[in-house]
Amino acid sequence: MISTRTRRGSLAALAVAGTLALAGCGSLTESADSDSGADAGIDQLKIIVPADPGGGWDATGRAMQGVLQDNDLVGNAQVVNVGGAGGTIGLAQLANEREENTLMVMGLVMVGAVETNDAEATLEDVTPVAELTEEPLIVVAPADSPYESVSDLVADQADRGQGVSVAGGSAGGADHILAGLLLQDAGVDPGGLNYIPYSGGGESLAALLGSKVDAGISGVAEYAPQVESGELKALGVSGAERSELLPDVPTLAEQGIDVELTNWRGVVAPGSIDDSKADELTQLVTDMHGTEDWTTALEENAWADAFVTGDEFGTFLDSEVTRVQQVLRDIGLVE
Repeated sequence: MISTRTRRGSLAALAVAGTLALAGCGSLTESADSDSGADAGIDQLKIIVPADPGGGWDATGRAMQGVLQDNDLVGNAQVVNVGGAGGTIGLAQLANEREENTLMVMGLVMVGAVETNDAEATLEDVTPVAELTEEPLIVVAPADSPYESVSDLVADQADRGQGVSVAGGSAGGADHILAGLLLQDAGVDPGGLNYIPYSGGGESLAALLGSKVDAGISGVAEYAPQVESGELKALGVSGAERSELLPDVPTLAEQGIDVELTNWRGVVAPGSIDDSKADELTQLVTDMHGTEDWTTALEENAWADAFVTGDEFGTFLDSEVTRVQQVLRDIGLVE
């Protein structure tokens, strides 16, 4: 089984580089009367979404914003979209962020994008806070597509090569990795993949609805409404089990494809913060995770709860960097 999901180890956490650069916003007011986000009185929180509106990171950031504000865990949470380059532009902004009350949504996509974009800022420049969710991906095609399964898509790619286009998120991200793994599993050279990356889910959806691409890959929740309405055809999901959102769509394993992939998302903070601030932000996210509203958000978006914090998340993140580097080399996306 080709699986790109491993569990956490028990080694030391990812090392954090504490550098400060010039950019940033004005100071945000806070007090530190206790460990709880609500009691600590974080007045203003910035949530950086390192992508354009409409994708999974944006949905995560805005869900966090609503839950934090509705439960009075912060006075105000501001979502700032900084799209481009698989999230590495937003990562560079966070690495230079001077405002300590800042969280950035990130995940598997960013781990790969750091490699494929040869990004100057890396995940060593941030402070790991928490892993939040994971979800399977879905492979879809336009409603009038001749494909009835993922195997049909892969067979056409083997036959027509670059003549078959697959839309997805940023280069090197989870969507791109899955597209390469599908070809690799079928014995087809992933180097011939015609993958078209989009920085926001809305752009890839428009390409699919306009039949400008042959297939697309994204999180299940992102394409579920269009699948349910008949505007898109679902070919398969990448998790070990079928998605609760689209229970009629078979898994890759059910189609005889030996590939399994889940896309995880989490939050990190500026690398320059001290341990006290890291603990405060971690407690804030822990308080958010404990609310009924966050449980509802998980259910509505079909996100699996993958909550871990601090050193455990740092260790996992460290292992993911090593693992994704190898996967990207294996499928020819990086040297």
